[in-house]
Amino acid sequence: MRRRLPILAALLWALLTFGPLLGVLIASVVAGAFGCRLDEAGSYPCVVAGVDVGGLLSTLFVMGWLMLLTLPLGAALGAAGLVVWLAARRRLGQRR
Repeated sequence: MRRRLPILAALLWALLTFGPLLGVLIASVVAGAFGCRLDEAGSYPCVVAGVDVGGLLSTLFVMGWLMLLTLPLGAALGAAGLVVWLAARRRLGQRR
């Protein structure tokens, strides 16, 4: 379990930091593939497999503004995590 903890922490960090970007990319690709209008002004009908996903695409797209918070926070957390990881590796190396 101890070997998986850094990997899990890195995955959670990446999801927190780049999650809004992933939502914007998914919404843009789906809207482009099905010829739907997509912008921050509002939601527009977009029928995919008989289901209107326009509201979902609009929400995913507008959540891109959340990157204004998540990118700086992720950068700070990533730098702190890197320092902790390097310190732990150095401490482990000195014990051996």
